[in-house]
Amino acid sequence: MLVIDEIDNWYVTPNNRLNMDKLMAAFQHFFQEHSGHWLERFQFKEAGPQLLLQAFLQRVINSGGRIEREYGLGRQRVDLLVLWPLQPAQDEKEKSDWTRWQGPLQKVVVELKVLHKSLEKTLASGLEQTCTYMDTSGTKEGHLVIFNRDANVPWRDKIFRRIETCQGVDINVWGM
Repeated sequence: MLVIDEIDNWYVTPNNRLNMDKLMAAFQHFFQEHSGHWLERFQFKEAGPQLLLQAFLQRVINSGGRIEREYGLGRQRVDLLVLWPLQPAQDEKEKSDWTRWQGPLQKVVVELKVLHKSLEKTLASGLEQTCTYMDTSGTKEGHLVIFNRDANVPWRDKIFRRIETCQGVDINVWGM
C-alpha cells in the first residue's frame, strides 16, 4: 500500500534536501507535453516558459520552502532563488515558524534563458550569470534552463541535460 506522505515527498531526499534534479526532470517532461497549449495563452511570449516553471515549482516548494523571484543579487537579478530549510517541520504550525529560516538552508539558483542566437552564445552568457549568482548567494547549487522556442526544431533536439563547469563550479544545464 502506498502512503500519501511518500507521494507528497518524492522530491525530498532522506536528508531533507530538495532533489532539484528530480524536480527539473519532471518539469522538462511536463513542459514537452504541455507547453504548446499553455504558451499560446501568454501575451508576452518570452515570459511564458518562466511563468510555467515558477508555477510548477511553486506547488512543490510551498510545502516547506519558498521561491524568491527576480531576486536582487548585487546589481543583477537572478530569475529564481529557491530556499529550503534543512530542518524538517514537525507540523503545519512549524512550517510557517520564522525560526526554521534561521537555521541551515538549501539555496538553489535557477537562471532562465530563451534561446535567441545560438546555443553556444546563450549557454556561455547563462553560465557566467548563473555562476556569479551562485557565488553572490553563497551556494554551490545552480541550474541554467534554456528554452528553445523555435517550432521548427524537434523536441529530441531541444530536450537535454548536462553539467557544465564555470570557474570551477558545476552547473546543471537543462534544455527545453
